[in-house]
Amino acid sequence: MTATERPIRPRRTTPAARLVALVTATALVGAGAPAHAQQKGPPVVRDAEIEQLLREYTQPVLRAAGLAQQNVQVVIINDRSFNAFVADGRRIFVNGGALMEAETPNQIIGVLAHETGHIAGGHLSRMRDAIASATTQSIIAMLLGAGALVAASRSGGTDLGQAGMAALAGPSIAIQNTMFGYMRAQEEQADRAGVKFLTATGQSPKGMYETFKRLADQSLYQVRYMNPYLQTHPLPTERVAALEGLAKASPYWDHKDSPALQARHDLMRAKLYGFIERADGVARRYPPSDTSLPARYARAIAAYRFYDPRGAQAQIDALIQAQPQNPYFYELKGQALLEAGRPAEAIGPLRHAVQLAPNPALIQIMLGQALVATRDRAHVEEAISILQAAVLREPDSPDAYGHLAMAYGLKNDLPRADLASAQAAFIRGDIKTARELATRAKTRFPVGSPGWVKADDLASLKPPKSAMRR
Repeated sequence: MTATERPIRPRRTTPAARLVALVTATALVGAGAPAHAQQKGPPVVRDAEIEQLLREYTQPVLRAAGLAQQNVQVVIINDRSFNAFVADGRRIFVNGGALMEAETPNQIIGVLAHETGHIAGGHLSRMRDAIASATTQSIIAMLLGAGALVAASRSGGTDLGQAGMAALAGPSIAIQNTMFGYMRAQEEQADRAGVKFLTATGQSPKGMYETFKRLADQSLYQVRYMNPYLQTHPLPTERVAALEGLAKASPYWDHKDSPALQARHDLMRAKLYGFIERADGVARRYPPSDTSLPARYARAIAAYRFYDPRGAQAQIDALIQAQPQNPYFYELKGQALLEAGRPAEAIGPLRHAVQLAPNPALIQIMLGQALVATRDRAHVEEAISILQAAVLREPDSPDAYGHLAMAYGLKNDLPRADLASAQAAFIRGDIKTARELATRAKTRFPVGSPGWVKADDLASLKPPKSAMRR
């Protein structure tokens, strides 16, 4: 039994009094219930190549929006549906499906510009204020309605009771419609802002229009049977018509993506298909008759993942021969070798990938993993150095700290092995294990040393309330 659960002696209440209590409790829970701190988020895709390309897509737009210093990141969700959204002022979430379906860079850049419009417009904080205000109104309205029901039960009247039921339902529906209308207005504002940012950076809003037009066409049938006041987005036909006028007024309407950027975009899509789709799905989209570089990329990934690891190495080598300065082909070669249980052979291509990649932190983590997996003490110092550099760029990576812990273990540096393991557990949300490992690490560090201080911080963490027991 948790600390908040204890038996309560029931007492006699009237139906109306019970309704007042229920309405009050429901309203208060809606107003102030915090999200569970340990709740798991959506599955995230991490990839150095895709993240670098998305950084290049967003940086000009963020500068135009005045957000260049805000460190806004694009997070890729492992979901095949077409969607993108913002949940705070620092991250734009985009589904893998949106990246896979966007045929040109301009189409996905338009979506990212729209989401940037939400951040620049402060829509999230304004929405929280509006929700808080609406919740306060709903509490008052529902309590007044419940009071009318109580009065009706005491007087025996029916008219007053019916009025109370209407008072309970009416404000809730009105507030809901008001909130949905507010959200539709935000979508329209984000469209306008997105077009503005694209124009300011010399990019076409045509891709943005094409994307929302396609989504509108797909949802047209369902919209015919929807109440327009119960939609969080404007009606597709209305929204697309407004966006079309804005987009076509841009002097850059006919501006095309550069062939080099289109080529990288095509490789990104092929990579996602290769890693997310099943083998038969990859074969249908990129049949052997397609000899383009993206098709060969997707087939090489599918080969090593599903049915032909040895043949995949020959395909990857052919990719490297075609583009010897592409760091991500070397990364793929190293990853395929590492996952085939050949870590010593993976080290060379991963080292090359680190040297060539502009932001190699994720590849450094894989290189560190390969060095540790050889269990060769000659590689330990290099692994520690590489992983320490990686965690400075990726401080929220449990894998980086896990491999670092194993490297320290090979070196017989038990205090730092425990501390790195505690940090990995903390990032994964396993507070209990983090505290236990940090407590043990404290006993192995000199008191007051930097390692002891870090371990003490982790050992002092309080477990979530839901984990506390009497």
